[in-house]
Amino acid sequence: MPLSSYGVLVGTLNRFQREDQNNFGSWYHGKLYVNAPVGQYECAVDVSTPTGIKVQYRVVQGLDTTLLAPILALAPGWHLLASTSSSGALDYIRSPLLHPRRGCLTVVYNALIEAINQLLQRLSELWTDSSGDNALDAMESLLTVGGVVCVFGAPYTSGRGVHDIHLNQGDPPGQFQHLDGIWQDGGTIIQRPDGSWAAFLNKFETQSLSTDNNGLPI
Repeated sequence: MPLSSYGVLVGTLNRFQREDQNNFGSWYHGKLYVNAPVGQYECAVDVSTPTGIKVQYRVVQGLDTTLLAPILALAPGWHLLASTSSSGALDYIRSPLLHPRRGCLTVVYNALIEAINQLLQRLSELWTDSSGDNALDAMESLLTVGGVVCVFGAPYTSGRGVHDIHLNQGDPPGQFQHLDGIWQDGGTIIQRPDGSWAAFLNKFETQSLSTDNNGLPI
């Protein structure tokens, strides 16, 4: 079965904080503290584990705001999202928002441009292994205190916060696969000072990016 609750927090960044790498329990997180009308939320982004399973990350710049429209129409605060392609939910594999196409400037041969576009898209979709701080450096470079952030994931069961801010499908058999589903991925979408939007995405190395309609690895 998929996540029992999935949605997005829309708010403004109060501060960004790194956990102590020598004292972080089961997971190493970067934490975004986000202001919303009912109060401040803590959003925990996984960037490392003590198990030896790598975390990987990817940054997508220049998001198409027309594809982001369902989320930009939301008021600040926490919103439940249906796990569908039209709700504004994220899916690392299926969301056109997360696979921007590169347009040509002025080039004559369309076939050549298409080949270049495909190559650039593949390069842009490479995932980087996280050492912990390199992922947090990449995330922090996108953040601005007071800037708008949209954090996708599941709500804390106690207190105000968001977790599962990562790929939520493609898990191998084990303790997490029962939570897999499509159109329920976590992630952080950030408005940049110039008005553009970027996404910080993260996943565990063991998760597949080839899944069926139930979010299970193919």
